[in-house]
Amino acid sequence: MSTDPLLQPYRLKHLTLKNRIMTTSHEPAYPEDGMPKARYRAYHAERAKAGVALTMTAGSAAVSRDSPPVFNNILAYKDEVVPWMAELTDACHEHGCAVMIQLTHLGRRTHWNKGDWLPAVSAGHEREPAHRAFPKMVETWDIARIVRDYADAAERMQAAGLDGIELQAYGHLMDQFWSERTNALDGGYGGTLDNRLRFTFEVLDAIRERVGADFLVGLRYTADEMAEGGISVAEGLEISRKLTDCGQVDFLNVIRGHIETDPGLTDVIPVQGMKNAPHLDFAGTIRRETGMPTFHAAKIPDVATARHAVAEGLLDMVGMTRAHMADPHIVRKITEGREHDIRPCVGATYCLDRIYQAGDALCIHNAATGRELSMPHVVPAADTRRRIAIAGAGPAGLEAARVAAERGHEVVVFEAAADPGGQIRLTAQNPRRREMMSIIDWRMSQCAARDVEFRFNTWAEAEDIAALAPDAVIVATGGLPHTEVLREGNDLVVSAWDIIAGDVAPGQNVLVYDDAGDHAGLQAAEVIANAGGHVEVMTPDRSFAPDVPAMNLTPYMRSLQKRDTTFTVTYRLTAVRRDGNRLKAIIDSDYGPLGQERTFDQIVVNHGTLPMDELYFDLKPDATNLGEVDHDALLAGRPQAVVTNPDGAYQLFRIGDAVSARNTHAAIYDALRLVKDL
Repeated sequence: MSTDPLLQPYRLKHLTLKNRIMTTSHEPAYPEDGMPKARYRAYHAERAKAGVALTMTAGSAAVSRDSPPVFNNILAYKDEVVPWMAELTDACHEHGCAVMIQLTHLGRRTHWNKGDWLPAVSAGHEREPAHRAFPKMVETWDIARIVRDYADAAERMQAAGLDGIELQAYGHLMDQFWSERTNALDGGYGGTLDNRLRFTFEVLDAIRERVGADFLVGLRYTADEMAEGGISVAEGLEISRKLTDCGQVDFLNVIRGHIETDPGLTDVIPVQGMKNAPHLDFAGTIRRETGMPTFHAAKIPDVATARHAVAEGLLDMVGMTRAHMADPHIVRKITEGREHDIRPCVGATYCLDRIYQAGDALCIHNAATGRELSMPHVVPAADTRRRIAIAGAGPAGLEAARVAAERGHEVVVFEAAADPGGQIRLTAQNPRRREMMSIIDWRMSQCAARDVEFRFNTWAEAEDIAALAPDAVIVATGGLPHTEVLREGNDLVVSAWDIIAGDVAPGQNVLVYDDAGDHAGLQAAEVIANAGGHVEVMTPDRSFAPDVPAMNLTPYMRSLQKRDTTFTVTYRLTAVRRDGNRLKAIIDSDYGPLGQERTFDQIVVNHGTLPMDELYFDLKPDATNLGEVDHDALLAGRPQAVVTNPDGAYQLFRIGDAVSARNTHAAIYDALRLVKDL
């Protein structure tokens, strides 16, 4: 029997969990019509069959109609949810994985123009900054109705065969009652702590009356809001003791912080460059003070940290939620002695940022996550071994090489630079984004284990590729900055890449003209600001950096706002002229001509990339498919069989930014869905 702390069973009341690893509640936004259908089920079943002990479904399944989902949440207030949750539960139970669900009423963390257009409700009238609805202050009949809704939802989950439920009390209605920041009620539900907790205990009483004493019920709650006037550590400990003493709660899942603003949310769920496991010791304090079964998750990305959490008695169950989005097979790899094979979570938080932009959760470098119905986490071997030539060792090229090698093909990769990584290596120049290099390092180690041949410092020409006599060629050469965007003076500007890479020294009074809206513009601005320069970030859009979503934007703003930086929206740079030893910027607006003139000593343009596609077009005449991709076959998961040039020597494809400027996930997805069928 293993002595690994993570692999020890844990008994929670009557339920034995087979190890100490769980995925905490999170909403990947996969429901269809509010129901957890096939895609949702496949996502959780993948983790279950790989050995996770407990999968906590549905971040914030809605218990009431006036808690309309803002992240495509499960609608727990509908009876039709029962058979869908039963199918999901059965699929996970088949692999010995326990299943729970998080139930909540969002309170003010929603908006009245969602769902049935009912007013948002809360314990006060204060608007939540993130969702901007001014809530109605709850009346006693609202409270009685919502208590019944909680009990109804819990009963549905018990009927579906789940092992238990978790109530959410951080940023939602329940802790909007708890916190004096948000509770403006008089009488029995406001004022003293006992009054502010009354709603919670009424919910627990109603749930227990419906589901009995054996069904597992826990809370995921903030025990310290880390906000002026909010729940303090002392008050959080008192709440924890009251939850323990009531005898109706089976486990505590500890959160620290508040989530109604982007910076607050980012401190609760830290992104790359922030400290790992920042609230772990605090969760350990709650466990020590209460003696309750304690769960916790907050940037616990690696097995070593998780093992420490259990071995030192800080947690009973450790949540590795984003880590399982990067690699759902963590537990299997631990048990098989293959920790080195675990695909690392790099903290990019592409998953959550997509949800908060009304998208679905996708991992920045595991394109199979959320696509379990069509994309493999383990690539099957090919029937016939082929020779594959790949140009480019950025994320697209390395994913293509990894997948081709896993299929058993012979793979040769050409790379013009001395090292792999492409744009990710450039991105990782920022100390806060160094974790991104793990995307490259993991693929390099996977390729090394499968004897992929790399030829670095080699600018591949068509004849070099042809000399290999390949069966297929994949061009993943990426792109180069596009700075030809002005009607005049394109030769006077530099690119964001020039600044990030250190090829051009930062100026002292700099305009960063960013109409791409991605990380490169803000990274360049940060380099300049850190060097002591004044930076103005200008965009023609109505908001700056729209492709750097909320949680990733937070570290940039915390850095740039401390320095000499300004942001200007809705202005377009149209031309640049010399003005002595300085540069004159001609500035207009899409809303009408302005013709403003301002001077800077340096102008930086961030306008995405243009494909480096010369090699592709040189190779195209000798390709059997002339570069054509059968989109129907690609999307259906069938091999590419286009033959428009029977005399050609190889199949030819291009992927990633060699096609068009997109992002890391798109490049990796391009590679996976093409090469898995080659």
